[in-house]
Amino acid sequence: MTHATPFTWKPFLRDWSGEWADSLTDGTVRPPADESARRDRWLGFPGASEERIAALEERLGRRLPPSYREFLAVSDGWRHAGGFITVLAGTAEARWHEDAYGLAEMFEDYLDDDPSPEELRDVEVWRRGLQLDVESDVTHVLLDPGDVDEDGEWAVYSWASWRAEAPERFPDFATFMRSMHQEFHSLRARTADGEPEFVNATTRRLDAQVEEARVRALGGDWERAEQALDEAKGYGRPRAAGLGDQIRRLLGRTYLVYYEGLVIDPRYAPELLPPLVAEHAARAYGDDSVLTYHLRGAADEVVALAYTLLEQVRAGTYRYTAAGAFGEAVDRARDSARWGDTDGAWRTLTDALPLWRPLGPDHLAPLGWVADPLLGPLLTPERGRALLSAPRGGQAGAPHVDTPPSDPEGLSWLADPDDPGEHTSYRFVLVEDVEPRDLPGRLADGEDAALDEPMTSHEAHSRWLAGRRGEFSTYDDRALVAVGRAGARWSFAFDGGRTHLAPQRFVSPASAATVGADSRSVVVWGGLRVGHGNPFFHLSVARGGAELYAFTYADGEVRRSGPIPPGLDPGRFFASDEDGDSDEATDRFSVSRSPEGPAGTAAAVGAERALLEAVAAEFGVRLPRHAITRGRLHTFTTRSWTRPPREGETYAVTRFGWIPE
Repeated sequence: MTHATPFTWKPFLRDWSGEWADSLTDGTVRPPADESARRDRWLGFPGASEERIAALEERLGRRLPPSYREFLAVSDGWRHAGGFITVLAGTAEARWHEDAYGLAEMFEDYLDDDPSPEELRDVEVWRRGLQLDVESDVTHVLLDPGDVDEDGEWAVYSWASWRAEAPERFPDFATFMRSMHQEFHSLRARTADGEPEFVNATTRRLDAQVEEARVRALGGDWERAEQALDEAKGYGRPRAAGLGDQIRRLLGRTYLVYYEGLVIDPRYAPELLPPLVAEHAARAYGDDSVLTYHLRGAADEVVALAYTLLEQVRAGTYRYTAAGAFGEAVDRARDSARWGDTDGAWRTLTDALPLWRPLGPDHLAPLGWVADPLLGPLLTPERGRALLSAPRGGQAGAPHVDTPPSDPEGLSWLADPDDPGEHTSYRFVLVEDVEPRDLPGRLADGEDAALDEPMTSHEAHSRWLAGRRGEFSTYDDRALVAVGRAGARWSFAFDGGRTHLAPQRFVSPASAATVGADSRSVVVWGGLRVGHGNPFFHLSVARGGAELYAFTYADGEVRRSGPIPPGLDPGRFFASDEDGDSDEATDRFSVSRSPEGPAGTAAAVGAERALLEAVAAEFGVRLPRHAITRGRLHTFTTRSWTRPPREGETYAVTRFGWIPE
C-alpha cells in the first residue's frame, strides 16, 4: 500500500466513522464518548496543531514518521481501531513503552541459542517502541524507531497474547490503520438478528469487486482476480474467501484453504469437498472433528457426502467424475496417468478445459480431480498456473499456453543426483510390444503374477515390507516394480530401491520376459555412484526367449557376451587397466578408479548418464520421471533376480518381529 497523505486521511477516517455509526443498534446503552461519536459520526478527535505535534516530537526526542504525523493533523487520536483497541494515542498519550509490562523479558525467554534477527527484534521492540494503545483488550500497539524504511516510516507492531505467538508487523502506521478498518468490517460483516444490515459504500464497492474478480478468473486473469479477492476477504465480504481458495488450491497453497461458504452449498460440494477432505485426511491423523468444524451450517446430505468421500480418500478408491465431454476427457486422462504418461494426461485435461462448465456462478475451475489418486499427482504449481490462465466456463480470453513437460526424454534423468527420487541404484525391464498389464505374466509366478492397485512408491514399499512378514534372505532377490509405458511400443517394470548387483548369482529376467514372443526385452541395473557401494552396471537384451547380448561392469572389470551393437559397446564407457594412458582411454570413464569426492562423483555420473543415453537412443525408450517419483503406478513383485544357492553355498535369512513383553 502507498503511504497515506493529508488528502487521503480525512475521507478515509470520515467514511470509517460513518460505517461504524450505522452499524450500531438503537436502544443500546453506551458510554457517553461512544454515544457522542455515533451522533457526530466521527470516531476521532480535533486535529492536532503543528505546535502540539512539534511539542510531542521534542518530548520524544525524535521526529515522528510521516503517516502518523499526518494522521495526528487530521485526528489527534482515535476510538475503536478495529475490534480490540478502544482508544489509540494522540499527541498527549503517545509515550515510549520502555518495556512497561515485562514483555521483552518474556520474549527473551523464548529465544534459542542462535536467534534470528526477527526474533531479536521481537524482544527489543518493547524496550525502544513508542506505545500507541491507550485502552484495549490486552492488545499492544507500538511504533518502532528501530525499524525505519527509506521514506522515514516506522514499522508498527501489534501483539495480543490470545492472538499470535509473535507480534504482527505492519510497514507503517497508515497500513496498520487500513488493517484495523478491515478488522472492523470483518467483525461486522456477519450481522446477528436485530442488528442493522451492514451495507455501505465500502461493502458495495468490494462486492462489485468480487464479482468482477470472478469473471476475470474465469477468463484466465487469475493474478488480478486473486489480489481483488484477497482485499475483499480481508474485509470479510461473502464469497471472497471461497472464490480465492479455489485459486489458492490450484496453486498448491493448501494452508487455511476451506472454501468458506461455498463448500457447504450442495451445488458446489461435489467439486469442493474432495480437495478439502483429501487435505484433511493427510493432516488430521484420525481426528475428524476438525472436518465437522469446517462444515458447520451444512445440511445433513452434505455432511454425509463429506464422510463418504473421506472413507474413499483414505481407502484410495475416490474417483473424480465430471459431466459431458470434459468428463470423458477426465476418464482418458486417468487411463494415461495409470500407465505413467502424466504429461499426456495433463494435455488431455487442459485440451478439454474449453468444454468444462461450472456447477454454479461461484465455481471457478475443476477442482475435485486434485483428490483423485491418479489425477491428483499431476498438479504442480506450474500446471496450476497454466490451468488458471486458460479461459474456461464460456469466458473469452487468450488461448492457454502449454506447460513444459515434467518428464525429460530418455533415461538419463536417473543419473542426476539432484533429481527427485535420488536413485543411487535402480533396475528396470523394458519389454517391446507388450502391454504393462501383461508384464506380471512374464516376470512373476503364482500369486505375484497380478497387478496391485496404483500406489505411490512409499505406499507400495510399505505394503511390500508388511507382506514379507519381516523375513529376508541373501539369495532371494525379488523386485517390487512399478509398471507403465516406456514409449510407443514399450512397457517398463521399474525398481528404484537401493539394491546391489551380485554378478556371480545374478539371473537376468530379459530372456524370460520374451518367451513365446518375437519381441525384445532390455534389462538395465545401474549403481555407478561412488560412495554408494562398489560401482556396477548391467545391460542384457533378449528376443524370443533367448539372450542376444549382455555386459556387466563390476569390480573394475567388464564381462560381455554376444555381438553388442557399437553404440552400446562397454569399451565406449569404461576404461580397463590395459588401456593405460592412451588418448582413447582418456575419453572414457574409469569409474572403478574414481576417487571419493566431487571428481569421483562427476566421473560416475558422467559414465552413468552416457550409458543411459545410449540405451535410450538404441531402443527409443524413456521412463516417466514424474509418475515414478511422484505419481501412483500399478506394482507387482517379480521372480528373484538371483539363482537359488548351489550345493555347498551358504546364505543368511533375517527375520524381524516383535518380542512379547
